[in-house]
Amino acid sequence: MTQLQPIAVLGGGSFGTALANLLAENGQRVLQWMRDPEQAEQMRQSGENPRYLKGVKLHCGIEPTSDLSGVLQQAELVLVALPSSALRDALQPVAAQLAGKMLISTTKGIEAKTFKLMSQILEEIAPDARIGVLSGPNLAKEVADHALTATVIASEDEELCLRVQQALHGRTFRVYASADRFGVELGGALKNVYAIMSGMAAALGMGENTKSMLITRALAEMTRFAVKLGANPMTFLGLAGVGDLIVTCSSPKSRNYQVGFALGEGLSLEDAVQRLGEVAEGVNTLKVLKARAEELDVYMPLVAGLHAILFEGRTLAQVIELLMLGEPKTDVDFIPTAGF
Repeated sequence: MTQLQPIAVLGGGSFGTALANLLAENGQRVLQWMRDPEQAEQMRQSGENPRYLKGVKLHCGIEPTSDLSGVLQQAELVLVALPSSALRDALQPVAAQLAGKMLISTTKGIEAKTFKLMSQILEEIAPDARIGVLSGPNLAKEVADHALTATVIASEDEELCLRVQQALHGRTFRVYASADRFGVELGGALKNVYAIMSGMAAALGMGENTKSMLITRALAEMTRFAVKLGANPMTFLGLAGVGDLIVTCSSPKSRNYQVGFALGEGLSLEDAVQRLGEVAEGVNTLKVLKARAEELDVYMPLVAGLHAILFEGRTLAQVIELLMLGEPKTDVDFIPTAGF
């Protein structure tokens, strides 16, 4: 479906670039904005994004640019792929231009000081905009390499969901819809924390049973926390919940898994993040998630344990030993234990 009006992708990272390629391959004209003019020029000259997605050719329908105001003047549909720490500062100065736009958050993170999800920040900056969230098991390199992939567009705005489906849905990329924007976005943000722990477990040679236990109990924690904040627990049985959790906790291509693996090899947190060279949202999310869980009195032993490892000097072996000493309760929350 060819559109005369361009679609904007805000962000020059790996996922933003992969999305831009998908859109362009579907016949869309894409304006990809990044803050660094040198990066935009490098992408125009080389025909790829060597900084974040080396070896993947950019489609000729992508126009890299550092002119944000110019991009927003032309595009109605805007995919926001900025790091959580940069989103507010980048978009606040152009808030007036965002009114009435379809703003789709693709960033899986939480703002540290406010505990706001990215779509909530977009709502705050642009209250008259139409907001959606894109989330799922979407490793950027695999999306760029056309591995069969599915994602979720979440919004109560059905027309917005359909518009995103028409723009992104293609031969190797399926786009499903959900009305639970909050649950879909929480799933994408929370799973990053557990990917760090899974990477550590892999580096330390822990068994497949152990890895499976960590992932399954992570899903229980995520769902418990999200429901406390008003999300639908059923959302976590889908792509944005268990689907995204599995891929992020089991793939060496996951940035958060890579950080955890480096920690398991003995690197410091600072050195692990530096080796990665990109933002690992789980590190930022962990701090605010632990504080919020305590505030809401939500039982999240894996979150507390990982926080103890990263910031309190504990080892993964010590944390798992404590977890094993805890009292086992219901396997799956929100399902009655009687009446079957």
